[in-house]
Amino acid sequence: MYISEHTVKRILKEAGAERISAAAAEELRKQLNRTAFRISQKAVKLSKHAKRKTVELSDIRLACE
Repeated sequence: MYISEHTVKRILKEAGAERISAAAAEELRKQLNRTAFRISQKAVKLSKHAKRKTVELSDIRLACE
């Protein structure tokens, strides 16, 4: 997977969680990875449509809309 369990726990802590179950951290990690992958796929498709090999900031922003 792309996003580590440690990173997910850090995000949850910064959001205010005092304690985090392993199951909750794992589920959030899975969901974040899926979302990141979908956004990446859309951004790549946008850059190819623009006849570019480089994914740019604008591609990511458009993919997130």
